[in-house]
Amino acid sequence: MLEPMLFRPMRDDDVAAVYATECAACAFPWTDGIFRDCLRVNYACWVGVRAREIVAHGIMSVAVGECHIFNLCVHPEHQRQGLGRCMLRHLLAQALGHRAETAFLEVRATNTAARALYAAEGFCEIGVRRNYYPARKGREDAIVLGCELTGA
Repeated sequence: MLEPMLFRPMRDDDVAAVYATECAACAFPWTDGIFRDCLRVNYACWVGVRAREIVAHGIMSVAVGECHIFNLCVHPEHQRQGLGRCMLRHLLAQALGHRAETAFLEVRATNTAARALYAAEGFCEIGVRRNYYPARKGREDAIVLGCELTGA
């Protein structure tokens, strides 16, 4: 049986491991500087730890009744085990604890696995940001998703 993933706030000394996970999982990863900036401006930055190893991370802002999930990532060696769902639920629970009523995020139009997860967790498409993400051949659209948190 797999060890459960535990959550804790991200620290400065986690950035190297978080960046390594990001690079392993994403063709166009955030830089380590972006993660450090997120910590510096006090975004809600979380890591998921399994067997003392950082295997996932999530970053969001919460303000004025809304949360915006900026980044949710699971290391490829740990994907397809429900850890993305666990991290998403953790972030949303944190947002509710800070009185957020609505959650927003963007997802690559081609990321069918993430889109299926978000739909299963109650997110609905509310818009499209054209040419939002870098892609191997030009740019890719982002699908904007939203979810009401009240009563959840």
